[in-house]
This record gives sequence, structure tokens and C-alpha cells, in this order.
Amino acid sequence: MAAGLVAGCGSSPQRPAPRPLAPLGAAKVDVRPAWNQQIGPVQFPLVVAVNGNVATVAASDGSVHAIDADSGRALWRANVGAKLGAGVGSDGRSAAVVTQTGELVVLENGSVKWRRAVGARVATPPLVAGERVFVLAVDRSVHAFDGSDGHKLWSVQRPGDPLNLLQAGVLLAVKDTLVVGQGPRLAGLDPSNGGVRWEAPIGSPRGANEVERLADLVGPVVRAGDVVCARSFQAAVGCVDADRGVTAWARNVGGTDAVGGDATLLFGADASDRMTAWRLPTGDVAWTSESLLYRGVGAPAAIGGSVVYGDEQGTLHWLARDNGEAQQRLATDGSPIQVRPAVVGSTLIVVTRNGGVYAFRSP
Repeated sequence: MAAGLVAGCGSSPQRPAPRPLAPLGAAKVDVRPAWNQQIGPVQFPLVVAVNGNVATVAASDGSVHAIDADSGRALWRANVGAKLGAGVGSDGRSAAVVTQTGELVVLENGSVKWRRAVGARVATPPLVAGERVFVLAVDRSVHAFDGSDGHKLWSVQRPGDPLNLLQAGVLLAVKDTLVVGQGPRLAGLDPSNGGVRWEAPIGSPRGANEVERLADLVGPVVRAGDVVCARSFQAAVGCVDADRGVTAWARNVGGTDAVGGDATLLFGADASDRMTAWRLPTGDVAWTSESLLYRGVGAPAAIGGSVVYGDEQGTLHWLARDNGEAQQRLATDGSPIQVRPAVVGSTLIVVTRNGGVYAFRSP
């Protein structure tokens, strides 16, 4: 039986009108545009890959771009010749994307190194690590490929729900463990064979039907040492000690987009765009704010003394990380910012749905 796919989104036609923005007055942080590029429309759940000073991004048409974060200069560009469904994963040497037809494509220095069929639809960026490439499919199957030639090493398919979330999931390495999202749980796998080492729940499915009970973990995650924090789709936010495989804390809260943060605070918005900051070690609420209600905010990023949210109108909102007070607003191209902003040193990089890549930094 074919599994159903549900696309996560932060808005619907029935949403109330956005709350008017309060006058900002004088900006409380000095942030200015640094550079911008155009890569073409982005209609898939893109995650910006950051390695050192290089940001790697991709567009729906199959183009992949490595960009110097300081200057905005293109380091290399390539096109895989097919529309993309997932990307980008990179270890700084190789970059990996997956096409809409489920073909894994690995590039090196702007040239295609190899291609392999995954055999399933993919929305999560591949993980390139340890001379291997790992893929998490929307049906929750996990696949491992040799990084040098694409030889398939192993794959595991675990029992799942009849509905699957068409949104970027959780896939990362913590020490010698492959950490993946399996429904509302994090699972630690042996990267050599896919064997399960531990499982730790974050969300608890609830609701009257299969759609309401969908609670897959949404990426990208926040990692602080061995602690990995993520959102369970429309169910919860929580953190797991990935070294011991134990849930540190979880809080029931709605919302569909990934969280952001650092070792001190975790940030996220619920389905109404009510923003919350949790103290990462304990899960206690540090503050909440309704200043951006119904504005379609996406996943945030923490940078300096701020947390930054992008919204459906292409506006970036800088808020004080300690209390949520508005600090600055800057516009992009007017199309939604649904990709979590990437922090590269002191530079903040965002990608809009129309394919604008914008960099901002303090002078």
C-alpha cells in the first residue's frame, strides 16, 4: 500500500490576518545587507550546508552553488540535470542532493562524482560524513552509500505510520552514532550496519485522525555538544542526550517548523506564530512573544544577542534573545523565507522561495 504524504506548512487560507507590526523606532542592533545572489526558485525543503566559510545552496531546477560567505563570490556552480527534492548535505569536500525521482547525486568541486537510485522519495538533505553518504527517506527508511563510488552499503526499513511527512527530517552524526528521526522519536543507529543502539521519544502522537496524529521530527536540529533538540511536528519540542540515548526534556507545543538556538536557549514558534524561548538545559520557558502572530514565520536562528525569524512576506525580524524585544527589521525580495537562516561566523544567510540568497552582518 502506498503511503500518504503530508506537506508541512506554516500557513493556510483560513489563518487570521497578520498582527500589525508595532513601530520599531530606532534599530537596536546595527545589521546591514552584505551581498545577495539569485539562484532560481526554491520549492523544496532546502537546508543551507555550512562548512567553514562556505555556504552551499541549491535551487529546484537542479543547480547547486557553493558561495564564499564573506564576499558572496561563487566558488563553483553545477547542475545535476533534474529537479531537486532534497538538499544540501556537505562535508566541505563533497555535496549531496536528491532529485524528485529519488536519485542521490554527489558532487565534488562542482562536478558530478556519482549517482545512485535511493528507491524512495526524499525530503531530508543527505548527510555526508565519515567517507559515507546517508539518506533518510520520507518513508523513514535509512540508506548508506560509500562516499567514493556510491556503492550501497546497507538500508533499513522500520515499521511506520500510514502517513509520512514531506518535510526535512532529522539526520546527523553524534560521535560514532548516526542519529535519525523515526516518527516522533530520535534513534541512534550503528553507521556500519544500521543496527539500532537506542531510541528516545520527543513527541507523543495525539488526535482524532491520522493527519492529527502525525508527529515526525522536523529538521534541522539544534545541537549543543551531545544534546540534540528538535520539534515533533504539531506535537512537542524537546531535547535528547544522544550520547546516552535518553530524553532530557520534552514540552507539548504545536508548530510545524524547525527550532533554532544554541547551548543556552532554544527558540521556536507555534502554529499561530507565538514565539517561545526555552532554556535548553531544562526546558523551562524563558519568554514568549505574540508580536509576529499569523505572519507565517519559519525556523529561527540565533546570532550574537539576537534570534532572527523570517516570514511569509520576506521580512527578517531580529529579536533580543533574552526577552524577545524587537531590535531590527530588514526586507528581502517579498517572497517567503521558509529556510532556517544559516549563521556563518558573523554573517547571517537566508534563502527566499523566489531564490534570492541574502547575507547580512553587523559592520
